[in-house]
Amino acid sequence: MPLGEYRCSVPGDAAGPAWHLLENTEFKIVNASTYRTADGYGTYLLTSDTLTFTRGPMNGMRFKRTGTRTVRWIDGNGKPSAVRCVRLPGSA
Repeated sequence: MPLGEYRCSVPGDAAGPAWHLLENTEFKIVNASTYRTADGYGTYLLTSDTLTFTRGPMNGMRFKRTGTRTVRWIDGNGKPSAVRCVRLPGSA
């Protein structure tokens, strides 16, 4: 995963903002296997296009990589949800 800070959001609608940021969902990819949140550090594994958090505050969460800077949360049914996390430009 590209190093840097990621912010998560859900789609908005035509009457308001295009995206709504979700509070307390930020994470930072620190190196090739470590991430950090406000609650501490953990490890992750990227296999093909699946990002799996294997230890730490986000343990068990899975995401599908949908671009070079974007992942979508995989819900309990194994499908990508509306929640997407995007790497902030210039972060590392």
